[in-house]
Amino acid sequence: MTTRTILFDSPFLLGFDHTRALIDRAAKAAAESYPPYNVEQLGDAAVRISLAVAGFAPDELAITLEGRQLTIAGKRDEAGKGEQAFLHRGIAARGFVRSFVLADGLEVAEARLEHGLLHVDMVRPEQERQVRRIPITTG
Repeated sequence: MTTRTILFDSPFLLGFDHTRALIDRAAKAAAESYPPYNVEQLGDAAVRISLAVAGFAPDELAITLEGRQLTIAGKRDEAGKGEQAFLHRGIAARGFVRSFVLADGLEVAEARLEHGLLHVDMVRPEQERQVRRIPITTG
């Protein structure tokens, strides 16, 4: 943590307080282990996050994007399941919240649930490079 603080306190990096907060949030999210997930690079401009969400129905899952933070949450509907008597329960039945910090320009293209995996595909559209000349005034 000390290295990051020193790095972002450099006088040459102006306005990066938000970036420091994003890195701290990402480090905290990486410490979580449920549910397991994969992150795949799909070509030059696409990324896929796949979460193992076996047993969750589509209406028990929610995906939100607030700013650059992608949040995937699962909440089990336990109503009506009180009659079940398990001899062994190895499949986790708890809800979850998993967050990912997305880079600028990365957009969520689609989310798909198939075979117990929730796939969230993201793309980075090609952007035009802009060079802007700044006028200099005299006083």
